[in-house]
Amino acid sequence: MSKKYNVAVVGANGAVGEEILLILSEIDFPIGKLVPLASARSAGKTVDYKNKELVIQELTHDIFEKEEIEIALFSAGGSVSAEFAPSAVKAGAVVIDNTSHFRMDKNTPLVVPEVNPEDIALWRQTGVIANPNCSTIQMVQTLKPLDEAYDLVRVDVATYQATSGAGKSAMEELVTQMQAFFAFKLDEVEHKAFKHQIALNVIPQIDVFMDNDYTKEEMKMVNETSKIMHKDLELSATCVRVPTLRGHAEALTLTFANDVDASAARALLEKAPNIVVVDDPSDSLYPMPATCMGLNETFVGRIRVDNFRKNMLHMFVVADNLRVGAATNAVRIAQKWVEMEGDK
Repeated sequence: MSKKYNVAVVGANGAVGEEILLILSEIDFPIGKLVPLASARSAGKTVDYKNKELVIQELTHDIFEKEEIEIALFSAGGSVSAEFAPSAVKAGAVVIDNTSHFRMDKNTPLVVPEVNPEDIALWRQTGVIANPNCSTIQMVQTLKPLDEAYDLVRVDVATYQATSGAGKSAMEELVTQMQAFFAFKLDEVEHKAFKHQIALNVIPQIDVFMDNDYTKEEMKMVNETSKIMHKDLELSATCVRVPTLRGHAEALTLTFANDVDASAARALLEKAPNIVVVDDPSDSLYPMPATCMGLNETFVGRIRVDNFRKNMLHMFVVADNLRVGAATNAVRIAQKWVEMEGDK
């Protein structure tokens, strides 16, 4: 009988935590005991797992040892991970962290299993494996096979990021503003989740601006991509919040050291793990957020060579940010960890 694991989900009642529970159920992850954890104010509430109600326990420093946790999936914010992940590691668990707190730590592997699964073996250095930013994950999944074939030297990306990337309250703010719009009361609704009205608008700012006039979100994509791909790439990102609920989209312009063929690139992507090519412009078929919700694949389309430079490729990439961009990647890391390390 294959080994089963005691698994904790920290932030179990959050948007990503709920998706983690769904995915663990869908793939029948080898769980011996599942322990949902959250703050004191959420303790006692319940979450659904395989049609059963599990009671959320309060996140404390000793809960991981008490429950003999072996895999701890964190998705409750960077400050929570900073405070409690060391306790999980001390108790003997591997921590898979969805926040930005550990991502750029030089001793912590930053992993997208389709791109750099070998880095999981480095987990013992800190006991933590970091999950990248949502926009980075779907992008590097696409970059990896093309880089291997054509030697990628530069990436220019504009993102179109859904409100769920900013949490449940941000999604609710969009819905509330749209309701107010149809009631002719939009000017009466204040905005809290975003700097500006999000309904019927796009906001070219995600996170705070840095000294170089790029936002923190944009620099996450720059720095994380190089770390994951083990390559110093030129990368410029413009991250934009759009009035959709779920599913991040990206317009990519890729520059290679060698000339690229669109048909050959399309064939490479079709063979790549967990990528689905949707690319038939004559029939208006291309990736869109509305058609990727609830799915675990990254969708790629509008693949075309630049009109002026044969070493440049353009494409449109879409994925469910709560799944591919967070929960799915975290669970895939856990699966790969079990495969590589779990029985040692």
